[in-house]
Amino acid sequence: MTKTNIVDWETITNFVTDAFVGYGIPREDAEICTDVLLESDKRGIESHGVNRFKPIYLDRIKDGIQKPVTNFEIIKETPTTAVVDGHDGMGQVIGYKSMRMAIDKAKEYGMGMVVVRNSCHYGIAGYYGTMATKEGCIGITGTNARPSVAPTFGVEGMFGTNPLTIGIPTDEPFDFLIDCATSITQNGKIEYYARINEDVHPGTIIGLDGAPVEGNAGEALKMIRGGTAALTTLGGIGEALGGYKGYGYAMAVELLSAVLQDGNYGKALDGKDENGNKIPYQLGHFFIAIDTNHFLGEDVCRKKAGEIIRAVRASKKAPGAERIYSAGEKEYLVRLARKDGVPINESVQKEMVQIRDELKLTQYKFPWED
Repeated sequence: MTKTNIVDWETITNFVTDAFVGYGIPREDAEICTDVLLESDKRGIESHGVNRFKPIYLDRIKDGIQKPVTNFEIIKETPTTAVVDGHDGMGQVIGYKSMRMAIDKAKEYGMGMVVVRNSCHYGIAGYYGTMATKEGCIGITGTNARPSVAPTFGVEGMFGTNPLTIGIPTDEPFDFLIDCATSITQNGKIEYYARINEDVHPGTIIGLDGAPVEGNAGEALKMIRGGTAALTTLGGIGEALGGYKGYGYAMAVELLSAVLQDGNYGKALDGKDENGNKIPYQLGHFFIAIDTNHFLGEDVCRKKAGEIIRAVRASKKAPGAERIYSAGEKEYLVRLARKDGVPINESVQKEMVQIRDELKLTQYKFPWED
């Protein structure tokens, strides 16, 4: 494992925001982008936090395939639905505004759904589910992504890691939130393993020969990017452990991210044209909010949801198991543990220094420079 240093939340928040502004993002939008990005680190999801700050967001702006100023265009709207075109703007801004719109519609009419086309990576899907649960709504969201996952009995990346995320309000200190890819692992996790020199986990990647890809994560990532390997769906290779279930859920997300908004899908999301030049990813998202007060009320929902997850946690544990968790609980515990700041690995440290010096943000000095 590589060495890490802790950067306090105030410093990292201000630095990331100032860097986003330095790359042309309006400050109000930059604050949204920062909040989504660092929420991932606060929950212990390193694959989507500061590890992706430079390569997924800043580099894409610099390459001209993502626009720092977001044109959030409503193509069609009804009292309960909307279709949005993000015009290759910041995915976090598009996601925030879309879920905000879905929640507002749900508060008035009971349910709201907003679909998006021509967006970019929108960060952790769970951020938007939490937006809903904080306001007493059930929140559902998903997104397609660059094709890196193979269908059952296939070896070619045909669709993205396609998370399906559901948040439900509870009376616990944390809400129920299932936020995970429909593949066993995601590209960001392989990227993170490469940064910390950890091998890929067996069964998560399949080669063109149909055999599992193992070993160095950096090499595995090159194979995925080069089309000679692909991630596997939940359940793994073949049908024996239910790989077809992950495949089915992944396809459901792919469809919901494209069919209602007439968006791109599959190979069209590869980020390259026919000559191999970089182009915008033009992803699709969907956001659903369901207001519990249009049913039997938020208090009833929270109490019943709390009862259910507590009953499951109180069930008999496997030998040697310390406890049973609920979805969202571990992230809540990480948040409590990380009150002092975010751990930054050596690879990201170098990127932060590079960004600071490039933008002349001389007011920042980082702990590893002492």
